[in-house]
Amino acid sequence: QVQLVESGGGLVQAGGSLRLSCTASGRTFSNYAMGWFRQAPGKEREFVTAISWSGGDTYYADSVEGRFTISRDNAKNTVYLQMNSLKPEDTAVYHCTGDSALDRVVAGWGDWGQGTQVTVSS
Repeated sequence: QVQLVESGGGLVQAGGSLRLSCTASGRTFSNYAMGWFRQAPGKEREFVTAISWSGGDTYYADSVEGRFTISRDNAKNTVYLQMNSLKPEDTAVYHCTGDSALDRVVAGWGDWGQGTQVTVSS
């Protein structure tokens, strides 16, 4: 199991940007695929993006493609989510997740962080 701690959330106006970070401990981070999910009030948790252990493969939900970018720094045990052109509908708690298998990350079956709130005002 890996312990995950997210940071970087906050309040931003529509059209603005935020960068989320997720720092891992407890396992060899470089062996883990990582991802981000989000959960808006009254809605189910939904997949946002994922990245392979090497960073060579990335996947995005259609709703964020072209606006969000996932990246990782294995030397810092950290994965990032750069969010640009934010919209009010991006408002949610963003959760970091990780697992040794990328398909398990995409399916939402990995280890989870507590989440960080992102609020986009119109």
